[in-house]
Amino acid sequence: MPFATSHGARIYWRADGAADKPALVLLTSIGTDLSLYDPVVPLLTPDFRVLRLDTRGHGASDAPAGDYSLDLLAYDVLAVMDAARVEKASLCGTSLGAMIAMALAPKAPERVEALILACTSPAMDPAVWDQRLALIRAEGLAAIVEAVLGRFFSDGFSGQHPEIIDTVRAGILAQSPDGYCGCGAAIRDMALLDDLPAITAPTLVLTGAKDAATPFEGHGERIVAAIPGARHAVVDGAHLPSLEAPAALADAVRGFLTEVLHGTAVRDAKDVLFEAGLVTRRKVLGEAWVDRSLANRSAFTADYQAMITRYAWNEIWGRPGLDHRTRRLLVLAICASLARWEEFRLHVQAGLEQGGFTQDELKEVLMQIAIYAGVPAANTAFTEAAEIIAALERR
Repeated sequence: MPFATSHGARIYWRADGAADKPALVLLTSIGTDLSLYDPVVPLLTPDFRVLRLDTRGHGASDAPAGDYSLDLLAYDVLAVMDAARVEKASLCGTSLGAMIAMALAPKAPERVEALILACTSPAMDPAVWDQRLALIRAEGLAAIVEAVLGRFFSDGFSGQHPEIIDTVRAGILAQSPDGYCGCGAAIRDMALLDDLPAITAPTLVLTGAKDAATPFEGHGERIVAAIPGARHAVVDGAHLPSLEAPAALADAVRGFLTEVLHGTAVRDAKDVLFEAGLVTRRKVLGEAWVDRSLANRSAFTADYQAMITRYAWNEIWGRPGLDHRTRRLLVLAICASLARWEEFRLHVQAGLEQGGFTQDELKEVLMQIAIYAGVPAANTAFTEAAEIIAALERR
């Protein structure tokens, strides 16, 4: 087992991925060990050499008694990077891990490529942490474990994945109370805000959409405001997205670091394709419908909306081989044949409103469908189209 020695303690670490890939250090929340990132690591190792460590007081690392500080925990990270022969790395931390990353970045800017700060805060209520630490010292970690789990995960996820909840619970209960309290003291005593403006590394702040422990308001927003050029994004899940939404977290990390390490060419190309597709989409479906669709985007649907705009509306609808009228009629025939009635209604209405085809042309398509896709499909298609025509004539 690889250990680094830092300020009198052994810090356990492991590396995954090819040695020639860019280095990415993953830092954990309080109460968890490096297995916190088990679902994410396979998604990241194709692009990165992933370095993980058990924070002092956690997992296989030593847990000396006494209060720790964020500076001490940051030096532990540097010791691990030295042991792994990593000169410079991007840091991705969750909760306490992100606090450690924020403490490290201004002290050793030459070692930090970029920061991804997930579900974290630059300042917490010291009185709350004093009470929590006093309770642990008096009654042990069992006194707080259920409250911690309630903050870590959303209700829906807890109900669907009891095996993950039980695993995290067992990990907390097996932890050294001295180690948990030592890290709790580092959170209680942190004073990050004054140093955040000195951070020069590109920074992405990630908020869990269901995170009640460190929501964006009052927590992440303060980091975005303080670090020059910091960006913000939302991922699904509560306080531990690596367990609740690993694919979303990996996508956010990979996308941000690709831009940091390789420039904005990929993003710029996507933007050009999106804008070109949006022009076609507006011509075919109309301004009002597209505006409503874009306004209704959410963190869950935004990537899908961007993808269909780039590929369907630019790459396919933008091809020169067929005009828009022909493509409209093809879409109607295909949607009716496959019983995709929502899409069928959309294109019937848009085509008639935009003058993309006539009612007679629509009728001929549906007649053809009766022969090649079946009379039941044509029956439904005529009914759906007639309702739309009637509604348009009432306007």
